[in-house]
Amino acid sequence: MKISAETVRYLAGLASLELSPDEVRSMQRDLDRVLEYVERLGDLDTEGVPPTAHVLDLPTPYRDDVVKDVLSVEEAIRNAPDHDEHAMLVPKVIE
Repeated sequence: MKISAETVRYLAGLASLELSPDEVRSMQRDLDRVLEYVERLGDLDTEGVPPTAHVLDLPTPYRDDVVKDVLSVEEAIRNAPDHDEHAMLVPKVIE
C-alpha cells in the first residue's frame, strides 16, 4: 500500500499541522516505510505465541484496586476552560 500526498495532507489537517511540499514528500516516504514494515510483520509465524507475550520475563505489577480520595465535581471542573455545573465542556473532534 502506498500513501498518497493527498492522504498525508489529509492526516496533517486532522493533526492541525501545516506541511510544506518537501515535508509532505518526506512524510509520504516515512509512512510508506512504516506500512512496508507492518506488512513484513504479517509474514512472521506467530503460531503458539500468546498475544501478551513479551521478550523479557517481567512480572506484571498488579496492585489492589482501592478507592482513594477523589475530587468533588466542583474541584474537578474548577480550572476547566469551559464547563457547566456538572462537567467539563470540550469541542467536538469527530468528523
